[in-house]
Amino acid sequence: MTPSGSAAELRRTLGLGDAVVIGLGSMVGAGIFAALGPAARTAGSGLLLGLAVAAVVAYCNAVASARLAAVYPASGGTYVYGRERLGPFWGYLAGWSFVVGKTASCAAMALTVGAYVWPGHAHAVAVAAVVALTAVNYGGIQKSAWLTRVVVAVVLAVLAGVVAVCLGSDSFAAGRLDIGASRGAGGVLEAAGLLFFAFAGYARIATLGEEVRDPARTIPRAIRLALGIALVVYACVAVAVLSVLGAGALGRSGAPLADAVRAAGVPGLVPVVRVGAAVAALGSLLALILGVSRTTLAMARDRHLPGALAAVHPRFHVPHRAELAVGAVVAVLAATVDVRGAIGFSSFGVLTYYAVANASAWTLEATVGARVLPALGLAGCAVLAFSLPGTSVAVGAGVVAVGVVGYGVRRRFAGR
Repeated sequence: MTPSGSAAELRRTLGLGDAVVIGLGSMVGAGIFAALGPAARTAGSGLLLGLAVAAVVAYCNAVASARLAAVYPASGGTYVYGRERLGPFWGYLAGWSFVVGKTASCAAMALTVGAYVWPGHAHAVAVAAVVALTAVNYGGIQKSAWLTRVVVAVVLAVLAGVVAVCLGSDSFAAGRLDIGASRGAGGVLEAAGLLFFAFAGYARIATLGEEVRDPARTIPRAIRLALGIALVVYACVAVAVLSVLGAGALGRSGAPLADAVRAAGVPGLVPVVRVGAAVAALGSLLALILGVSRTTLAMARDRHLPGALAAVHPRFHVPHRAELAVGAVVAVLAATVDVRGAIGFSSFGVLTYYAVANASAWTLEATVGARVLPALGLAGCAVLAFSLPGTSVAVGAGVVAVGVVGYGVRRRFAGR
């Protein structure tokens, strides 16, 4: 139920294509430009195995999210699913994990834009990017969808160019695609946890449940399509870059796609890749702000966050106060903190979010067959979350614990 003072509803204006594009804008973003290097450094020759593991867990999560979105087509995603299927605490835990983890991701994407556009003034550029994209989101969901469509087109064109150059170069060597586990199963799982960060964008489709036309049919289809396209793109890019650099050089690279086109003998493409990376980070930032603000809206409606954040703008039909609050927090982080080390924490939060989604989907049907994928997804989320670097696990668990304590305190005072 919508609280008084925020009775205006979000408007259903997005079709299947718009929903797929928003999901792709979240997934096919800066992660593919930056995540391959750390994953290769962790997994060595097991990089492609790590990508496969991440894709399997992401598929289980996507199916769970699609099933739940068909039953509960409301803004908030897993926050709503957990609340309705498991109880208020689990919905709150999912919402808290998503909002906190993805706020850190927003700041990281903003700083990525700054690093590529103007390295010496990354923080200033990051703040400007946050302000600009918050203004775009404030103007309405259709403007956001249109801009995301442009971003996705540019990024896919750049990635296609990288793949074509690498696979067609004299430096291409199929022998570098040695698929093994040179760093052991632990290395493969840690790489999968890092690479999962690049798959997590389809949650943004589910959080837009009140703004999609025919959501029971559109959202499940959009989630599956967006994930499938992203997996094909990631696999092609990973194979192309590995075939030119090899796992060792890839693991040592700070800008793997740029280094790959340079090694392929086309240094003139490096500036294009840099622009593509900046545009990709902008696309991810746009979609992240969109998703976090919608989950904030849902939590504010239930008074887990200040009720004032539940307001919907009467003209633009967006959760304007939630968007402004999220934008302000991200801008402060982007101006003062280097959050690249928080990407692992972000993955921990997102995996916690999807663990609740899988547990919620497990309750939908009692048949054994229908419960296999949610059970596999839940186990996969737990394994990948605790396979992340120790610091990320410790910080992530600590922040989740803070949220749990806050929930308990609020319930106690509400009881009084």
